[in-house]
Amino acid sequence: MMRSVLRPCGHTLLELTIAMALGLVVTAGAVSLYQSQRTALVRATDAAQMQAAGMTALTLVALQLQMAGFMPADASAEDRSSAGAALFGCSAARPVGADDRLACESLAGRSDGVAIRYVADGVSTWPSATAQPTDCLGQGLARTLAALPGVPVVNRFYAKASASTGEPELYCEGSGKVGSAQPLVEGVEQLRLRYWLAGEAAARDAYAIAPAQWSGIVAVDVCVLVRGARDSRSTQATRYTDCDGVSSVGADKRAREAFWRRVAIRNNSGGET
Repeated sequence: MMRSVLRPCGHTLLELTIAMALGLVVTAGAVSLYQSQRTALVRATDAAQMQAAGMTALTLVALQLQMAGFMPADASAEDRSSAGAALFGCSAARPVGADDRLACESLAGRSDGVAIRYVADGVSTWPSATAQPTDCLGQGLARTLAALPGVPVVNRFYAKASASTGEPELYCEGSGKVGSAQPLVEGVEQLRLRYWLAGEAAARDAYAIAPAQWSGIVAVDVCVLVRGARDSRSTQATRYTDCDGVSSVGADKRAREAFWRRVAIRNNSGGET
């Protein structure tokens, strides 16, 4: 009678070592793929948010610039003659003071500012629930539309860091509540404005515009520089092109993107140049 020989079954140390090494390789590959996909998703989301913020800010400012100098067709000759300049700009500063005596106050973020003047009525603005024309923040102005063909309004735009969050934002201050600016778009680090005078070959900064020349502005180049969210995993400085067309590096490792638009000033009557 033959007896079967029982041999021990199992894995050798070499086989276990190879299996563990392969497992580690697969795990490392999966982790690396997950991290790269997550980084790509975070960057894509950040880029989409910057795109949305940039286009929203450009649209808001451009729509107001297109209204600069607007006056209803039935406005009196006296109203037309007493209307101030449709625009007043500041370089690296924001417009401050009374609507008829605007001055410039420096901004730490070097953002430009602009004050846009026009006559608000039921066409140029959305009336409030109490039939008041509104400013850039939807605030009702002092008089109702029934009192006059329109009500003068001055909307002031600039960008600065929020005092509460530290994040940069596009702000507007309207005639509905003078001295109380409100943020409109988060992430806007800088507003840059250049002005075109009729017949000139290049745009000017606000500081190069004489008081008598503001009524002769025919177009405005608008640029907004938008800053992305902070990414704690990022280890490399980001490169971008700023509103002056200069290639720059963000030391804080945040992504940035500049958005441009040229806006025609259709209602300006022309002036001394």
